This record gives sequence, structure tokens and C-alpha cells, in this order.
Amino acid sequence: MSIVFYEKERLFKLDTPNTSYIMGIVDEENFLAHVYYGEKLADHRAGYLLRTQENPFVPSVNNRDRIAFLDSLPMEYATHGIGDCRESCISIRTMGGNTAISLSYVSHEIKRGKAPFGEILYGGDCLEKDVLGELPASFGEEGECGVLEVLCEDRVTGLQMILQYGVFEDVDVITRSIQVINQGAQDLYLTKVYSACLDMDNRGFESVTLHGSWARERQIQSLPVSRMKHTVESLRGETSHQDHPFMALKTPGTTQETGEVYAMHFVYSGNFRVQVQEDPYEQIRMVMGINPEDFCWKLAPGAQFQAPEVVMTYSGEGLGKMTRTFHDFYRRHLIRGEYRDKKRPILINNWEATYFDFDADKLISIAREASGLGIEMLVMDDGWFGNRFDDNRALGDWVVNEEKLKGGLKYLVDEVNKLGMKFGIWFEPEMISPDSDLYRAHPDWAIAISGRQPGLARNQYVLDLSRKEVRDHVYESVAKVLRSANIEYVKWDMNRQLSDIGSAALAADQMGEFYHRYVLGVYEMQGRLTREFPHLLLENCSGGGARFDPGMLFYSPQIWCSDDTDAVERLKIQEGTALVYPLSTMGAHVSDCPNHVLHRTVPFETRGYVALAGTFGYELDVTRIPEEDRRQIPEQTAMYHKYNDLVREGDYYRIASYAENHYFDCWGVVSKDKAEALYTFIQVLNRPNYHSRRIRLKGLDPEKTYRIEGEESTYLGALLMKAGINIPNPEGDFRGRLIHLTEC
Repeated sequence: MSIVFYEKERLFKLDTPNTSYIMGIVDEENFLAHVYYGEKLADHRAGYLLRTQENPFVPSVNNRDRIAFLDSLPMEYATHGIGDCRESCISIRTMGGNTAISLSYVSHEIKRGKAPFGEILYGGDCLEKDVLGELPASFGEEGECGVLEVLCEDRVTGLQMILQYGVFEDVDVITRSIQVINQGAQDLYLTKVYSACLDMDNRGFESVTLHGSWARERQIQSLPVSRMKHTVESLRGETSHQDHPFMALKTPGTTQETGEVYAMHFVYSGNFRVQVQEDPYEQIRMVMGINPEDFCWKLAPGAQFQAPEVVMTYSGEGLGKMTRTFHDFYRRHLIRGEYRDKKRPILINNWEATYFDFDADKLISIAREASGLGIEMLVMDDGWFGNRFDDNRALGDWVVNEEKLKGGLKYLVDEVNKLGMKFGIWFEPEMISPDSDLYRAHPDWAIAISGRQPGLARNQYVLDLSRKEVRDHVYESVAKVLRSANIEYVKWDMNRQLSDIGSAALAADQMGEFYHRYVLGVYEMQGRLTREFPHLLLENCSGGGARFDPGMLFYSPQIWCSDDTDAVERLKIQEGTALVYPLSTMGAHVSDCPNHVLHRTVPFETRGYVALAGTFGYELDVTRIPEEDRRQIPEQTAMYHKYNDLVREGDYYRIASYAENHYFDCWGVVSKDKAEALYTFIQVLNRPNYHSRRIRLKGLDPEKTYRIEGEESTYLGALLMKAGINIPNPEGDFRGRLIHLTEC
């Protein structure tokens, strides 16, 4: 078993294939302390690392310095108000106004296998439920993972805390979360509840985080960890374009292949905070969880709260090993459904082709041309419903506009199906336009503060999805459309952040629950959707990549990566995304040029190479592009079918970063058995250089012999990795090349 409790030493040891995690019970008061996380250990006896035999000693020996002890002990889950002045993980407010909370070990339970937190519909108004059932989390069968639940309590308030650890036996991941239960006689208010904490000595760590904005999401940034708090957070009601719920700590000099990395990733789609700081004793504390700002959760006696899950990994082999661990974990233990291990259909989306200016005839003409080129699905984007002729109206009115779609939706879908193509459709279910029938009927369904004019973004408000009647209406509106025709794909969009937070249905002392209830409402709707339509391919989107997070992957196997489809800018966006997400999850399309965001022109061939490192599709009017580009589409669709199994399932290796060197980009995907590999080289900017570019390949078996497609010579894997290959200097900018290797 991967989880063992050593009663004599009072130590827990959690083992994955290559890592060990140790924590211990300390002193007579049963404090829970973090001991070790890192390379796998054969021995569990690491309790001496806690320094409890050094000044200030444990309280039972030296209670005069109790505060100094609490302020320096590496806590397993840090509490508030009793002496530890570092960042706490949990805080409360009692009816008497007190905020302090302590945590003492009571008991533990070890289980085999791991199920998600809940996959049951709410069943009645969620506001009456103590545990809101729809919360994404990882899963695994018995033999793949185990679960450790450590019951702790605060004896004064009657609060119980169950620290939850999922320990995986096929991948180097430990998941963390906490369940909080009010066993007291009075109401309590949770004002902060993080999901994970990691205390360690600082070894010169640098943080790695992902930042950006619309059209340039998930740019990699690295900074030294210091006494200043380094915080990454969102208060936008969603993960956001600007920041991402991920942080890694790396030791100095860490590369893709060498160095130590500790990483956390949050399985959540709302407001979050991840923070690291060095304390006065040169220790660091990294925490992750729901953002405590504007968060306050009422816990009546007997009520409980389940925090979202954190995915935690350690790599002793650089950032590359961390990346491949996350990729394997999400593919095996988070993504679900029919398309988890299945090739996705090549789609063409009409948004950049037509925007709002289309009708059924135009869409059928695009489908007719696309079907002959190897494209497999037509997706009808915004503008097909209600009075939607621009982005100023009709959100919420999910009724087909038969002025545009003469003959109705079923006629259009049937005509597309006759061409041998699947059909997909766009929705923005969470939004409502002031100029809509829905808003005129139910203005109180929009999020707003009574007496205050709410702000508009893209001329739309957000629906109050904390309310069951709102969720039910929206879900039935969407589902009715899906039931009416053979629709096999949905793009679920969200084009603004949350603001003016107020709900007509929440009591005053529960208004601090709104942000979390909203996210749970989204999860409930998507859970219903995937259960009623199990064969549907769902792709999440939020103004591009603002909701690209692990929580969404629980419902959709792919997420639109960015509204910026320029192939050069996508190199940086996709590099940052692939740092933690499998290539199979990244929505990536070949779009028209000049690009609609950057107005840059990149060769059609290169656009295809970049989109190949994702789900692959088209975002253009195939009836109007240059003939030279059109002739390449059958070659590109054949390329996708040739390589997609490898791209979707293989191990990802980052070789060069355009974001760092400003000239070229290179990455590779290698099959699990090391028998096949595909490397993509993109020269962004040419420069005077008479020599070819030399690239050292990665991920091959040094003992295997490989042939590069198009060449007769064979090469030993060790030679290709240690000495490299020469790539002729392409003429001009924005040029690419694929290098395909197979074992001889």
C-alpha cells in the first residue's frame, strides 16, 4: 500500500512511484507537522527533521516559548490566531466574534481507490444543502491510488477538519484537500479555507507562474522567492486570462532535465489564490485555495464544507518531468468521457469566416467545400439565435433565428450530415443581454447589487447561477436545442468576468458564498449536460483561454486555448499551456491571414504545424481563401490523422523556447514505448547565418536505432540526443519543419 502510518514514530509516509511525502504528529497536543517531500525514501524515520529537540522545543517541554514554537514549526495545515503569524490556511469567525482556530490530530482512515467528491445532482435548492455535490476532482481505481483522511479538531469551537490526501501509484502525484465540519452548537463562518499548504526550508527557490491577458494567456514567468509575499490570484469570478492557479518552486539552475521542482495546480474554475513567502527562519510556505477576499461561508451546526482539490507533484528531473507528470495525471485521472482517449474530429468554425453575417446557405457552402478537403465537422458560432445580429442583444434567448436559418436548425444539421460531416454549435449559457426577452421577463436573474447600476462588459450581464430556477431554465433552453437535431459538439463560451456581486436569493449573512456557489452552479450545469448527452464533445471557452483550468477538464476534454490564433503568438501561449496541460486539451486552429488579432501573415504550412500541437481545426472561410492555401488543407488533414495518436498520447519534450531566445521554437512528442517521435521546429525570425541550426533531440531511447522520415541513414538515439541533428536554415521568417522518427 502506498500509505503507511508508523504508530511508534507517529509518522505518515505516502509513496508514489518516485516520491515520498512524510508528516508527523507532534507533542501531547497532537500538532500535525510536515516532515519531508521529495525523492522516494526507503526509510520512514525522518522525524528528526522537525527540530523538535532544538530550542524553542515543544510546548509540553517549554510552554514559555509556545508562540515561538508555533511560529516556526513546519505545519501540515496552518491555522489562524494562536501564534503562527505566517500565512494561515483556515480562519473562522464565531458568533462571539473570535477568529482563532487550532488543529489537533484525532484519528485517520486509509482507503483504497478514489472517487470524485460528488457526481450527484443537487436535488432541490442547493442553498439548502450542506454539501454541494458537483465539485470536480481526480479519480482512480483500487490499485491505482489510495486515500488518506486525517481527522483533526479544534476542541474550543467544535470544528472538525478532515485533511484529504489522494496518493497515486502510477504517477508521481499527491492530491490535497480539506473538508470542514461544524460539530459545535452555534453557527460558524468560514472566512478562509485553502486546500493545501507546504512548509520547507528555502533552498534558493524560484517560483514559476503563468500570467497574461486576453490574446496572450499563460506566459511563463520566474522570480526568486523572498521575504515579500509572492501572490498569484484571481478575483474575476473565473480563472482569468491574467493569472493561472498554478505555481512551481524550482531550485537554482533548474532546466528541463535537471533540478528539483515542487508544483501545485488547483482543480477549480473560480477565484483562487496561490502564494509563497520566506519566513524569518529561512523557511518557505506555499499555500493554494479559494481566494479569501469576499469569501465567507456560513456553517450551521452539523454543516460541512468541501474545499476543491490541489494536484501536487515533485520532480527531481527538472521542469520536463513535472510537465509529463501533469500530462499523464490529467489524461488518466481527471479527464472523462468518450473523447478522453479518442481522436477529435477536425472542425471548421465559422466565427472568423463570417462573424454575425451568415445564413443557412452560407454555412452549407462552407461545409460543402470543407467536406471535400478532409474537414469533419462544421461548428456554427455566435449569431444563430433570437434577435442576435450583433453582440449587443439576445443572449439568453436560446431559440433558433429562422430568418437566418431558413428551414430551421434540423434542416441545416441534416444538410451538413448529408455531406458526411458532424455538426457543432456555440452557446454562452451564463450570460444575459439587457436587450433580450429573458431580461425583460426576469431582470432579477442578472447578478446585481440592489440600488447600484451594474457594469456591462461586451454589453452583457451575468446570470445568477447560484439560483436553481435560473440554472434549470438555462439548462432546459440549451438542452431543448440539442435535443432538436443531431448536434455532436458544443462550444461553451463565457465572455466577461463577474462584478457587482449580489444575489436576490441569498441571505445577507450568506452573500460571501456567492462566488463559490456560482462556480458550483456552472459545474452542475455542465455535469447535467455531459450526463444527458454522453456522446457530446464539449469544448469550454471564456473569451479565449480565461477558463483554461483543471476544473473545466473534468467536464470537457478540450478547452479553447486563446482567441489569438496567430501562429507566432501561439508559440508562447501554447508553450505556457503545455507546461501543465496535455496537448490533447488545447483548442488550436489554422486561421485566416492577415490574422484577425495581430494582422500578421504567416505561411499556411506553418499555421498547420503550430495547430498540430493541439486539437487541430480551422477558423476561416474555406470558400474564399487563396487557392494555394486551399490545396494544402488535404495535406494538413492527412498530417493530423497520421500524427494525432502520437501527439495526443505521447510524452512532451520542450527543446527550445521562442519566448526565451526570440528566434526559434522547438518541441517534441515521443511515444511511450520510444518507438516513434515527432519534433516540430519553427523558425520565427531569420538572421544572417551560413550554418544550419543544430538541435539536440530529447526523449529517445539511447539504445534504439531510428530513421528520420525522408532519409535513408539510421541513427542511434544516444547520438541524436547528445550530438543532435542539423536543420537547414529556412529562407525567410515564420518557417517550420516536422522531423518524424521511427524505430528501425
